[in-house]
Amino acid sequence: MSRILIAEDEPRISAFIEKGLKANGYTVSVVQDGKEALQVANSNDFDLMILDIGLPSQDGWTVLSTLRGQGEYLPIVILTARDDVNDKVLGLEGGADDYMTKPFRFEELLARVRLRLRSKTQTATKEIAELQSGNITIDLRLRQAKVGDRSVELSAKEFIMIETFLRHPNQVLSREQLLSAVWGYDYDPGSNIVDVYVGYLRKKLSSQLIETVRGMGYRFVNK
Repeated sequence: MSRILIAEDEPRISAFIEKGLKANGYTVSVVQDGKEALQVANSNDFDLMILDIGLPSQDGWTVLSTLRGQGEYLPIVILTARDDVNDKVLGLEGGADDYMTKPFRFEELLARVRLRLRSKTQTATKEIAELQSGNITIDLRLRQAKVGDRSVELSAKEFIMIETFLRHPNQVLSREQLLSAVWGYDYDPGSNIVDVYVGYLRKKLSSQLIETVRGMGYRFVNK
């Protein structure tokens, strides 16, 4: 049975989420401020965290950055009343696994929770610890990337994207496939977030590593 930590200071919202998750078979704990969220997350074995940005004592950004700075890869779904695209990028770039704006439907939150828990289980059961293609190597346990002998610092989303490409060498991946694999849900149709992150990888790894296939998507060139 999966254990979920809810960090939310609005009792009405936390009670709504807690009731729904428990009805679906999850074990749930609730905290109401950032300091307590960090303490409880570090002292208990949770499978996922639902994190509100507007927490007292320490906000959700601080909680997120602290956990990721500690090397904690607990799946985190951010909740916020702000829907600005810059906030979304900030949260995802900071290591969040998903992002939901208030108000939201519980069915959508539940779908995202299930997706993240499933991804965590699949990752935990993989025997392979390293993926390599040409001179690109990534360590799935340490979340590190190398080009030859040179270590390359990647953000959480950049790492997941290159992992996705390495698992599908020479295969054309559409923007929709990359959105699903890396972010877990669709952005607005006009968003260019996939193109932006492909640009990041080209700059950090190799300008010729990922080919643009016009009208279809992107292909990792396995050389």
